[in-house]
Amino acid sequence: MLTTDFFNRDARVVARALLGKVIRHRYRSAWLACRIIETEAYYLHEKGSHSSQGLTEKRTAMFMPPGTIYMYYARGGDSLNISVRGKGNAVLIKSGLPWVDDQSPTTTLRIMRRLNPVKGSGRQRPTNQLCAGQTLLCRALNLKVPDWDQQAFDPDSLYIEDVGNTVPKIIQAPRLGIPPGRDEHLMYRFIDYPYATDCTSNPLTRRGMTAGVDYRIVRNATGG
Repeated sequence: MLTTDFFNRDARVVARALLGKVIRHRYRSAWLACRIIETEAYYLHEKGSHSSQGLTEKRTAMFMPPGTIYMYYARGGDSLNISVRGKGNAVLIKSGLPWVDDQSPTTTLRIMRRLNPVKGSGRQRPTNQLCAGQTLLCRALNLKVPDWDQQAFDPDSLYIEDVGNTVPKIIQAPRLGIPPGRDEHLMYRFIDYPYATDCTSNPLTRRGMTAGVDYRIVRNATGG
C-alpha cells in the first residue's frame, strides 16, 4: 500500500509516479483491480482545478492531508482523485486497465464486466475499455462517492500499491475537458506510453495533434 509520504509531493510528481501502480478495491469477497495508465494533476493556483473556486463542503478533501480520497460526480458518474502536497492540490485517476494476478484472478474480470456493461444495451465491454475513463474506472471497481469521499485508503478495503511495473516512457499533454480560459493549455495530463490506445483519448492519433506542440513524449528517469 502506498504511504502518505508517496502523496506528500508535488501534484505532477505524484501524477507521473502513479502510472503503473495498481488500485485494489474489495467488493464482497473479491479484490477488483486495475493498473493506472492515465492521470491528471491539479493545483489550487490554476483555474482548471475545482479548488480554485474556493473551499466548499464538496471540495473539502482537496484541502485535507496528502493521501485523502476526493470523489465527486462527473458527467453522471463517480470520479476518483487523491489529495497531494499543498492545500487544494490533487491528482485525478483518469483511466486504467484491469489487472490480474494471484490476489485479483481472472474471475474478478467477470465481476467488473457485470458492474460496468455498455449502457443501454447490457452488452459486456471489452476488457481494455472497462476502465478507459474516470467514471468507467470507478464503475468497474465499484467505487462510489458516498463511500469514499474524504476518506483515507484502507488496506482491508481500498488501496493503491506498487507491484513493480516499470514506466520508462510517458506522454505529457493538456488535460481533457478544461473550458477555454481556464488554463486548458497546461500539460498536466500523463499517459503510460505503451497504453495510449487504451486511455481516455489518445493524443498520438487524435486529429490535429502535433508532437512537440500539442503533446510531448518524455523519458521517465526512474522507470516507475
